[in-house]
Amino acid sequence: MARPEQVLVLEPQHELKFRGPFTDVVTANLKLTNPTDRNVCFKVKTTAPRRYCVRPNSGIIDAGTSINVSVMLQPFDYDPNEKSKHKFMVLSMLAPYDMTDMEGVWKEAKPEELMDSKLRCAFEMPLENDKATEYASLPVASSASLDDGEGKKIMEEYKRLQADVQRLREENKQIRENDGLRKRKLAAAAADSSPSSSVMASLATRDEGLSTRVVALCVLFFVIGVIIGKLAL
Repeated sequence: MARPEQVLVLEPQHELKFRGPFTDVVTANLKLTNPTDRNVCFKVKTTAPRRYCVRPNSGIIDAGTSINVSVMLQPFDYDPNEKSKHKFMVLSMLAPYDMTDMEGVWKEAKPEELMDSKLRCAFEMPLENDKATEYASLPVASSASLDDGEGKKIMEEYKRLQADVQRLREENKQIRENDGLRKRKLAAAAADSSPSSSVMASLATRDEGLSTRVVALCVLFFVIGVIIGKLAL
């Protein structure tokens, strides 16, 4: 006796498409809709159970409702020359009004009560042209907003760095003034002691002044480098 026609509405109806690359889990969604006024039991089976994880793989769909089934293809070495022979079958039956044990219902179901729908599996790899188009379109679509946002951030950062540079200049100026006073006192004391001490004091004064200028220049070059780096990005 032929099985009755499937009461569930499947989306997609005939084929599950899995789009690579297949180096990670790839998921296809299957929507099951029950348009009847009866609850419907369902099961999802496959010819390659080790290659797929189906959640949920069975259950009850209440009258007038839908359920989404996730079909997850496990990673594998894809061969474009190999055609997929994997198939899925959605098995269903009207739920008995007095149902208490779903597994028991499936075991006791008569063939004429069962309905089924079959789906093929198709594997697709993204074309190189598609990937190039996709990658090329992303910056174009978002460049305006990125430029505006990044421009504002760079200007804010530039103003903050300018303030830091000004603060460092003032601090350096104060340090030079303090060092000048200290060095003059040191030079005067050295002049009173001996010629050699005077020479040493003079060298120390020159070295310390040079060191201060080097630090200031390093700070300035660092700030300029940060600004140029951000503008380049």
